[in-house]
Amino acid sequence: MKSTLIKRINAVEPGYGEYALCHLGQHSFILKLGNTVIYIDPYLTPEKARLIKPFLNPGEVTNAMLVTGSHDHGDHIDRPAWPGIAAASADAVFVVPEAVRESITEVPANRLFGLNDGQSIELADIKITAVAAAHEFLDFDEATGLYPYLGYVYEGNGVTVYHSGDCCIYEGLQTKLKHWKFDLALLPINGRDAKRLKNNCIGNMTYQEAADLAGALEPALMIPGHYDMFAMNSLDPKLFFDYMNVKYPHLKCARPRFGKIFTGKHQ
Repeated sequence: MKSTLIKRINAVEPGYGEYALCHLGQHSFILKLGNTVIYIDPYLTPEKARLIKPFLNPGEVTNAMLVTGSHDHGDHIDRPAWPGIAAASADAVFVVPEAVRESITEVPANRLFGLNDGQSIELADIKITAVAAAHEFLDFDEATGLYPYLGYVYEGNGVTVYHSGDCCIYEGLQTKLKHWKFDLALLPINGRDAKRLKNNCIGNMTYQEAADLAGALEPALMIPGHYDMFAMNSLDPKLFFDYMNVKYPHLKCARPRFGKIFTGKHQ
């Protein structure tokens, strides 16, 4: 049964300086830091175009303490799924870009928090800091000072994790991120091109750019994402791993099996 995954997540007990992670496909993860369970961009709505079926139904998500959405695309802020998650995890709080917070009515307003680039919030023993993301472009609303696309840094249980959201490299990104020493970095590798952009499929880092960002940040572990869910926006991850092995052989990277729990620790 799908709820077996919830039982396995609840059963794992990361000690101080340890984490547990489950890759749900696309850029969607479950992260456990100590006793805190975080759903990062949980994409649970079944859709015909999906190459990987959801591992959970929203109503089965009974253990969420934090739910974060990096930007308002359906595979990152899954609006149809969020009411079910909110009902099943009655104490969960949700974090989104402040740029879209008021438009999100799928969860109670008193459980919804907005962040902008450089802002932090502490919830459920976790400090979350927002980092602006360039989803093909570094979009910015001059009138409000808000960025619609974000990545997040999660700090808790002696562990620091970076999830970039959908992001390309932009000037200043490395400078922002070098404030931290990451135990885990979760970066997209699907890239971008003219054909996808023409069809309104805005892009991310290429696998080379993701590898080079990992090379600059030197996280203890790098896990690629966003390469597997849609046929028209996918990439063979072997290209990334081959490139890493040649250019950055000293850096660790991994490809956990989808729907399986992976454990790691602070280094």
